[in-house]
Formats: sequence, structure tokens, C-alpha cells
Amino acid sequence: MKRLEKKQLEKESRLEESIRKNADKVRQQAAAKQETLHRKSNEDGDRSGGRDARKGKKKGKQPVRNNIQSDGKHQFEMPVAPIVKDVTIPEMIIVSDLAQKMSVKAALVIKHLMKLGIMATINQSIDQETAVILVEDMGHNAIMQSEDDLEQEMLAEAQEEDNRVELPRAPIVTIMGHVDHGKTSLLDYIRKTRVAAGEAGGITQHIGAYQVKTDHGAVTFLDTPGHAAFTAMRARGADITDVVIVVVAADDGVMPQTKEAVEHAKAANVPIIVAVNKIDKPDANPEKVMQELSVIDVIAEEWGGDVQFLKISAKTGEGIDDLIEALIVQTEILELKAPIEGAASGLVIESRLDKGRGAVATVMVQKGTLENGQMVLCGQEYGRVRAMFNENGKAIKEAGPCVPVEILGLSGTPNAGDEFLVVQNERIAKDLAKHREDRKKFTKHAAQQASKLDEVFSRMTTGELASVNLVIKTDVQGSLEALRGSLMGLSNDEVEVKVVFGGVGGINEGDANLALASGAILIGFNVRADATARKLIEEKNIDLHYYSVIYDAIDEVKKAISGMLAPEIKEQIVGLAEVRDVFKSPKFGAIAGCMVVDGYVKRSLPIRVLRENVVIFEGQLESLRRFKDDAAEVKMGMECGIGVKNYNDVKPGDQIEVFERIEIRREL
Repeated sequence: MKRLEKKQLEKESRLEESIRKNADKVRQQAAAKQETLHRKSNEDGDRSGGRDARKGKKKGKQPVRNNIQSDGKHQFEMPVAPIVKDVTIPEMIIVSDLAQKMSVKAALVIKHLMKLGIMATINQSIDQETAVILVEDMGHNAIMQSEDDLEQEMLAEAQEEDNRVELPRAPIVTIMGHVDHGKTSLLDYIRKTRVAAGEAGGITQHIGAYQVKTDHGAVTFLDTPGHAAFTAMRARGADITDVVIVVVAADDGVMPQTKEAVEHAKAANVPIIVAVNKIDKPDANPEKVMQELSVIDVIAEEWGGDVQFLKISAKTGEGIDDLIEALIVQTEILELKAPIEGAASGLVIESRLDKGRGAVATVMVQKGTLENGQMVLCGQEYGRVRAMFNENGKAIKEAGPCVPVEILGLSGTPNAGDEFLVVQNERIAKDLAKHREDRKKFTKHAAQQASKLDEVFSRMTTGELASVNLVIKTDVQGSLEALRGSLMGLSNDEVEVKVVFGGVGGINEGDANLALASGAILIGFNVRADATARKLIEEKNIDLHYYSVIYDAIDEVKKAISGMLAPEIKEQIVGLAEVRDVFKSPKFGAIAGCMVVDGYVKRSLPIRVLRENVVIFEGQLESLRRFKDDAAEVKMGMECGIGVKNYNDVKPGDQIEVFERIEIRREL
């Protein structure tokens, strides 16, 4: 055992000796290598002073400077004179953009604004005059720029030169007149379709455009609503029309909107044809109509004037052929022409939001040919045309002059009346659309003071200037324009009506939040709030009103302003049923299999059918069943079968809204 231990110790001592010798050898090699590198470095230092200078700097030695003479060509010199810039200033400009144009910090611009007595933030916009004073005060040259000039420059770059050959085109005829005088019925008889049946309250509330093929060629008709609220829409119709047909009921005579239609036609300098409608009625008096129109300088040819008077009946069709013949003769005299080839341009007649298809705009082509796939600029919206449809919903590939079409693919819903044009450069279209959007943002002033309908009169009695703030959502752009103009026109010296925001589509959470922040009244015209918005409206007690006829909205706000808010009938939604499936019944037609998701459904109450939060039908229940038994009432969480009276177009996914009308006496 001792012998083994002795051998182990000897083995370990030999291993340690070997390791020590190897370590000494490695140290010697490293020292020799270091000495070689040091010697080589010294030799290089004698030849180059640059490296020695750097090494000497590290070791505390004085660096060796090269004796290279500089000619000063590439040396940086600090500018001593101030740089004066030419700053272009539009009508409105944001503080940060102005600072960027002058190449200074925004804080410096804000400081100078404070010296001028203006407190502004970095994201706040200032007017052109203030910006000019500020720029000159900071030592730069201010160049005032007109928004129209800038837009014309961009349009000139986007459009091609117009040197096209003009060819004969179809006439554009606008049908005008007072409400319920038979304008839509006349057009309905001409084109053999039912338009009036689908309108709420039996009146036309949207502008329509239809092209009708006749024996003498195509004629494009514009059907404009006759109510006073749609003055702007009728004026826009007169702007693009060639001939105006003024429809006057023989049993009613000349009314305020009849005079207004004549004024629009005269202002647009277009010929007038008077159609005396409803002559089949026993109390019809065409001579009275001629007498009343002569007072406003519309004199019949029979009396020595230059206006054609034609007696017609939109119900029986009497005189319709004579009207079309007179129309063709009138348009032949005008010798209407338009270029067919080249880029298209025209006007937006209507626009709306469709959940399945996005923004849908109805446009009237005035020049050129519009084709699928072209880049279109409509007001402050732009996009490539993905699809086109005619008035019958049929897909088409191109549309020439005087053809009304629906186009898909725009970035949003343009305003009715905006000009549209096909541009060759997509970049210019985006820049111009953004420029127009920015200009709209600058000119838009949000209302600050809040008021509800019930509080308006009480504020008036205290002597304060009352303010009614409104947030309006409608189904189409034309209704929005009409509502906005009519409600803002109700303002007087004591009450101011402000439209904080107006848009197309259902009421969403953003609209409810905006109404809450500005204390505004939410108005839904043929649209409804979604589930999230309804919850917020109930929680925050936001004042929400639904309307389907424009008279009701105008009259209610007018009553609120005048203080005549005595007993009124309010609509209260009591239940909502969601259509899960549709079954056919030999007795009742289409039966909707529904789940009551909110409140209750009662047989005796009126209902509305909603599709994508937009009202598509209003009527009564024809049947309400629970399994095979008739039911008077079905509560939330239960299934039922609902038959809608005189309506068989219910589809899965639709919602059936049940409401009741409650009479409430208001205390002032």
C-alpha cells in the first residue's frame, strides 16, 4: 500500500514539473513576440508621424503635427448672415408646418406668436394674415398663396388638354315642382317602374337619375324632391340640366316650391316646359295654373309667350306622348353636343355607404367616357373604379355622356354636387384629395356650447343666447345635405342651430361620443344605432331622435326653438328581434323565424325592418306565433315566428324593431 502511494506521488510531481516547464516556454515566446512588435512599431513610427502622434497622445506625449498647408476649400465656415427664405402661406396653416417651412423650431414660432398676443399650440392653425405678420417679423419673405390657384395648378397637372371632337348627346331633363304634384308618378309612367311606392310618406326624399330609351333616342331624367328642404338638391339639378319640366297639379295650382323651381330654371338659363298634371280630376282647372304662372313671367305660347304648356295625366297617361314630343323638339333646337372620347368628367348626384360594397356614388357623366379601372377624383375622395352599374343595377363596363351610373371603389362618400373627373396620375389625385380635406378641416369650427331640445326654451327665457348642437347621421348624402341646410336655417337672433357633425351610415360609438362631448342631439334619419352605441346612449342619457320623414325632424326642432313643445308623441323602442331564418307560408307568405334579443314583441305594435342598421320597411305585424300557437306577446330570449304585413323581402340577419308611440306632455 505504501509503495503504491509513493508511486502516485512521484507521478504527480513529474506532471507538475512538466506543466511548469511548458508555462515558462509560453511566457518566453510571448515576451519575444511582444519585443518584436514593439521594435517594428518604433521603426514604423520613424517613417509615419500620424500613428506616433496618436500613440504619443495616449501616453501623454506631444503629438507630432504634419506640416501640410491647407488651401481652405473644404473647411466648414459658420454662417454669419441670416438665411432669408421665401415662405408660401396658404389661407390657413398649422403652426408646426409654418415652423418647418422657416426651418426653425416650433417653440420659437410659438414664442413669437405670444409676443403678438396670440396663444397657440403646435397643432393649432392660424390664419393667413397672422402668418404673414409672423413670417416678416422673423425676417423671412411671406408669399400669400390662394387655395384656388394651388388647386388649379394640381388639376392642370392631373388633366390632359381638352381638344376633343364634340358629338350629339342625349338631353338631360330635370323634373321639378311642388311636393305631391305628381313628378315621380310622371317619370314612373314613362319608364314603367314603381319609384314612389318605396318612398317614406309617399314622397321622394332622394334625387334620382334614370335614362329612358324613346323612339327618338335616349333621354336622361333627373327626379328632384319637391319639398322646400331640398332647395340645394333642386338647384344642383338645374345646374346640370338642359330642359326643366315644371309639374303643376291642375287641382292645386302654383305653390311656393313651384315658384322656387321656376326661379332655379331661370337662374340656370334653361328652357322650361310646364306639365299641368292631374287633369283627369273633376276639380282640375288648367286656366287657373296658366293665370298664376303668368304672374311670375311664365307665359304660355297660347297667350303670346314662349313656354309650352301641356295638359297631362300621370295616372291615365293622357298627354304623355305630346310631352315627350315637345321635349325632343326642344332639345333638337338646342343642338346638344359633348365629347365622347377621352377622360370622363361630370357631377356627383348622390352617394351612400353600403356595408357589402363600401362607398357607392351616383355620378352623371358630362364629358368623355368613364371606364372600369380608371382613377377618379370626386371632391375630397378618390379611388379606382372597381365596378359600374346602371339605374337598373346591371353591371356595365363604360358610360358615355349623359349616362348616370353608380361607381364603387372610392375612399369615402363624396358630397352630392361635387365634381368628379378621371385623372391620369394617381399621386396627383391623392395629393389633391388630401389638400381639399385639409382645407375642409381648417374651415370647420366645432361647436362648444351644448343644449338639448327640452332646454332650449328655458334658456331663451333667461335671456341667454341658446344653442342647439346637432349630430346628424343619414342613409344617403342628399338627405344629409337637406337636413343640415334646413335645420341650420332655423337659427334666429335668440337661438343658434349648429351641426357639429354630419355623416352617412348607421350611428356608431364615435358618433355617440361626439354627441356626448359636445352636448349635442343625435338625429338618425332612416338609420339606427348599433349595439355598442345604444349601450353608450342609454348609460350617458344622450338625447337621440329617429326620423324617417324630413318634415318631422324640421318641425320638432322648430317647435323646440319657438317654445311650442306641448303634448308630443315620442316613439319608444320596446323590442328587437333578430331574423335567424325565413320560411314560406301559403297563408302569410314569408315568415321570419326570429329570436327576441331585446325587450318584447307585441302583436298590436307597429314595426320596422332594419338591414345593416338602415330602415328598409315600416309597417305592422300580420302574425306572431310561438311554435304553432298564436301569441300576443313574446319576451326576450324566446323564439317566435313573425309575419310582416305586405312585405315578403325579409332575409336572415335582418332585425325587426318593435316600437310604440307615447304621448308626453312637456312642462316649460
